[in-house]
Amino acid sequence: MHKAISRGRARLLAGCLLATAPLWALTAQANELEAPLPKLLPWEGASEKLIMQEGEWVTPAEASGFATTPNYRQTRAFVQQLAKASPDITARDIGTSSSGRRIQLVTLTEGGSDPRSNGKPTLLVQAGIHSGEIDGKDASFMLLRDYIGGDQALRQLIQQANLLIIPILNVDGHERSGPFTRMNQRGPENSGWRTNSNNLNLNRDYAKLDTPELRAVMEIVNEYQPTLYLDVHVTDGEDYQYDITYGYNGSFASDSPAIARWLETRLQNTLDTKLTEAGHIPGPLIFGVNSKNFADGINHWTASPRFSNGLGDLRHLPTVLVENHSLKPYRQRVLGTYVLIEAALQALAEDGKQLQKAIATDQQRRPENQVLAWSTNKTPDTTVFGKTPFKGIAYKKEKNPITGDEQVVWLGKAKDYPALPVFIDNVKSVEVRVPKAFFIPKSETLALERLKAHGIESTEPEQKTVTLTQLNVDDHNFATEPFEGHFRVSATFSEDQVERNLADYVKVSTNQPLGKLAVALLDPRGPDSFFQWGFFNGIFQRTEYYEPYALVPLAEKMLEADAALKEEFEKKLQDKEFANDPRARLEFFYQRGPYYDGAYLKYPVLIKY
Repeated sequence: MHKAISRGRARLLAGCLLATAPLWALTAQANELEAPLPKLLPWEGASEKLIMQEGEWVTPAEASGFATTPNYRQTRAFVQQLAKASPDITARDIGTSSSGRRIQLVTLTEGGSDPRSNGKPTLLVQAGIHSGEIDGKDASFMLLRDYIGGDQALRQLIQQANLLIIPILNVDGHERSGPFTRMNQRGPENSGWRTNSNNLNLNRDYAKLDTPELRAVMEIVNEYQPTLYLDVHVTDGEDYQYDITYGYNGSFASDSPAIARWLETRLQNTLDTKLTEAGHIPGPLIFGVNSKNFADGINHWTASPRFSNGLGDLRHLPTVLVENHSLKPYRQRVLGTYVLIEAALQALAEDGKQLQKAIATDQQRRPENQVLAWSTNKTPDTTVFGKTPFKGIAYKKEKNPITGDEQVVWLGKAKDYPALPVFIDNVKSVEVRVPKAFFIPKSETLALERLKAHGIESTEPEQKTVTLTQLNVDDHNFATEPFEGHFRVSATFSEDQVERNLADYVKVSTNQPLGKLAVALLDPRGPDSFFQWGFFNGIFQRTEYYEPYALVPLAEKMLEADAALKEEFEKKLQDKEFANDPRARLEFFYQRGPYYDGAYLKYPVLIKY
């Protein structure tokens, strides 16, 4: 019944869309416009017992047979219903979107105690950073409902651990919903939109913190200091048997190696065991290296700090990126997410103290060098799936008249891939020496505001005048189109030693728990540095110039006074292109004279090694 109703809504919306469509489309029915998806493998699991069929505590998703998810207003109403039913559950607003919608945080603790001070490890679960990927919201509502209903296993876990939930992070994108927002995903039928109201992808904003949504998340991270962070998504891409996949930066490329080892052993064992017992098939994050031939292998990705798991690794916050499989039904995905959250709570309840020790160990690490970017090893590792083959789906390739070449057709049949190649991001592509401190001009307010939002500490310099390293831009390249609202810039640099009075600077020491994050944001050679996101583009502008009537006689005086300069100029004149270019000849003197802009192409953040 729910399916019939939803298809009716889809036909109505399609009719509205077709009013402005080409003539050929006017004869199409809405169900014909729905993207056909590959065949499904049959599924049933013990987690189906979690579904409540009737009663006042049936969640909105259950009430629709998991056809739909509650909208923003309905979501907030259900949260209030939960909070009224139990003193252990509280709800508060933690920020607003660009459009003014409020973002909620739901807290579950024993007796309603304050998770900031009760001494228990804390799990933060975030749903809907891509609001079409909303599995975590409906799974958490079922879990909270069961806690209220007296589920003894959950109550025992909450005696030992705290649970924080952000039901919808991208609240604006959540309301841009409908049947035609997620072409390659099975439900819900009113999925939201990937980006926020400014068309920004929140899961590319963890480093730069442009959006109010991500700044709200950082406030919660800094305020509550969660012990474990689950960022729940739904993945795109290939077909395979796994329904719940997840990952984190591996210990081979981690800035938090003690945390990575706990995630790879203790957490993974608990998650995989509980998911398997519940009838799900857990697996690693899956990114195919060749969309036209899956057998070529997958990539073991190392995330940069623009992503949740990359930032978490740098700030020593154990962060798990959860990617449910988009081709599995919404019902199956929500149930698997419920099991995942409960299993993560169990791992924290049983072994949270060990994880807290790992966090403290990583916070105290002070390495001499830091890798800011990793690239993929061209030699694959075939041992990852050596003993247990990759659980894939069979496919064939057919020439398609639409594209004119071969396309993959998934066949809906299980197929194992023994020794599937895994290409690992474990090659250092950008590595820098870790400085003792950075010195930022007080005028660079945007950078300073974002550092503060991250929780990175800054102080006034101890000395008035010091000799520091300045990076000079030797060559640079701006992107030809915007990415996440920025025209990104990359550059190569040379170094100079400069003496500066630090009265107008702020000091950021790397000898602090978030020191590695400070390096990633302030060393301009990092791909997610503030520099490469365009925070310092003012250095590429020249605002004072010369007139030939003033520069020519000055150049003559310079040649008379400086024999070395005269020799250098004469050598340059041997270059015909230079010799025939009057402007280049004048620039030669202008750049070497006292009137030249000393800040042009100079990275303003100074470095102390």
